[in-house]
Amino acid sequence: MKINGKTILHGIMGNPVSHSLSPAMHNSAFASLGLNCAYVPFPTADVQEAMAGFRALGVRGVSVTIPHKQAVIDFLDSIDPVAEKIGAVNTLLITDKKIKGLNTDWIGANRALEDCISLDGKKILILGAGGSARAIGFGLLEAGCSIMLASRTENKGRELAATLDCPWHPLDEIENLKADCLVNATSVGMNPDSNRSLMPRTSLSQFSVVMDIVYAPLETKLLREAKEEGCKVVNGTAMLLYQGVAQFELWTGRPAPLDVMRQELLAALTH
Repeated sequence: MKINGKTILHGIMGNPVSHSLSPAMHNSAFASLGLNCAYVPFPTADVQEAMAGFRALGVRGVSVTIPHKQAVIDFLDSIDPVAEKIGAVNTLLITDKKIKGLNTDWIGANRALEDCISLDGKKILILGAGGSARAIGFGLLEAGCSIMLASRTENKGRELAATLDCPWHPLDEIENLKADCLVNATSVGMNPDSNRSLMPRTSLSQFSVVMDIVYAPLETKLLREAKEEGCKVVNGTAMLLYQGVAQFELWTGRPAPLDVMRQELLAALTH
């Protein structure tokens, strides 16, 4: 890829962003299709100044990560209806200096699960009550699922359950819950605490599919035990990949090179 005066700029805003896998994934996709585009990290402390900068510099698309997914909403010209329901934006599409906010996290989660199971009419148990659980919950409702929520913090859990209009359960009840699919939307099991899981192994056979949004390690304790109990498993790279695929297609109007993006993402994770 040769950078020149016609290169269309994309990037990721957050604080920090140096660890992000998105530049490798998106730049490999641009290169494979011969697009004169580049994707770079934008370490961002001041959201308002960053948004003005994107407009002024003609940036085409931006991924938004922690801690700015809510803060950017105040500086948008328009917002996608599902992103508005979720109350968080992870994608900016900039056209003629107008910034539209969208959320592809829920699309990523849905597509990752749809590789294993048809979602319409299915019952899903989500572990967690943070931003990821919120996005995944709204996405599953969009797909026609019924959902249950379980979390460590009761107040936060009940608040999200009320927003999603679904039941909430304390974690000490989850071993008795049964659903078509279990989604861990917490950071439990992430390195360096990779030997932790919220779900007792003896209860995993109550789910056909188990998905973990954690992608470091690639196989968490939850997924390892779920596989041993006969469940289909979905690791965190699938959601990360598919949310990036949705972003790429929004920005370019082209079908994303899925295999290229998957290979680059796995290579970045294993180095």
